[in-house]
Amino acid sequence: MDTRRRRSDRHKRRPRKRKKLFVSFLLLFSLLFISTAAFAVFQYELGKNNAQQNLTETNDSDETLEDETKVHEFQSKEPENNEPINVLLIGVDTAENEPARTDTIMVAQYDPKNGDAKLASIMRDTYVEIPGYRDNKINASFFLGGPDLLRETIEHNFGLDLHYYAMVNFDGFVEVVDTIAPKGIEVDVEDRMYYQSGSTVIDFEPGTQVLDGQQALNYVRFRSDANNDFGRVERQQEMLTLLKDELLTVSGLTRVPRLIGSVEPYLDTNIKTTRMLSLGRDFILNPVDDVQTLRIPVKDGYSDQHYSHAGAVLELDFEKNKEAIHSFFSNESKGFANDSTTEDEEDM
Repeated sequence: MDTRRRRSDRHKRRPRKRKKLFVSFLLLFSLLFISTAAFAVFQYELGKNNAQQNLTETNDSDETLEDETKVHEFQSKEPENNEPINVLLIGVDTAENEPARTDTIMVAQYDPKNGDAKLASIMRDTYVEIPGYRDNKINASFFLGGPDLLRETIEHNFGLDLHYYAMVNFDGFVEVVDTIAPKGIEVDVEDRMYYQSGSTVIDFEPGTQVLDGQQALNYVRFRSDANNDFGRVERQQEMLTLLKDELLTVSGLTRVPRLIGSVEPYLDTNIKTTRMLSLGRDFILNPVDDVQTLRIPVKDGYSDQHYSHAGAVLELDFEKNKEAIHSFFSNESKGFANDSTTEDEEDM
């Protein structure tokens, strides 16, 4: 009888032990979650404060800082749940006392469901129809109407829906590289790259080079070789892929919150910070293996033309290029290879 009672007592006590174990596990998990969240917030604020301090040191007033973080009109719709997200990436050259010019136009697609990432570069001399204006180079649409007219121009000519835009100037690009890769980013230089204009000097010897943020900017902007703008587009895509690889390292992942904070003062976007952090979480949990790339115009899909109002342009075979971009973003991109066709350009 006593034996049965002891067994019964043990059975009664076991749920308490399990409950204590579960509560301990829950507390430990909560502590880890809170610590991770606190670290993320700390890194985000640290990056943002450092970037704002850098801007304050280089600008005369807070008004300039407000201009840097201004959000432009962008008439788009939010993507559906688990729908691939299309982001218009715009790199701008904001020279003093001059209107901003688009130096880079890309469409990035990220599929949070399966972790696929794609990147299509649209060359800035691509000759297109600009809604409400005469035909011109695609970068003229940004000059005329900012990110929203550029969005409308891409949708009108290529039938591609764009959900968000992200615009960064050269200082922001330097900040991104230095935050993701504080020890530098490694690139392979095939031929010597040399350019000089005034105080600007670009000089990279052939071989493996480790570039800081400013050097990386010079690398992706360089076009004073036989490939001109075509080569520059390839280097821009290469650099984004290298930065992605660096970001997915163990040390790189810890820099994601700080990266968002660092680039925010230089970034003009309609993506809310909470959405950015959410996408960053998805990116970490479902990392991208390879970034697929495309260049518009595609090989054999354009001709060199010249118009008095626009200068030298790339006139498209729109049927071929529209088919290419739709196939690319719907996982049917075989047969649309990039080439290294030369193109006469003006300055770097």
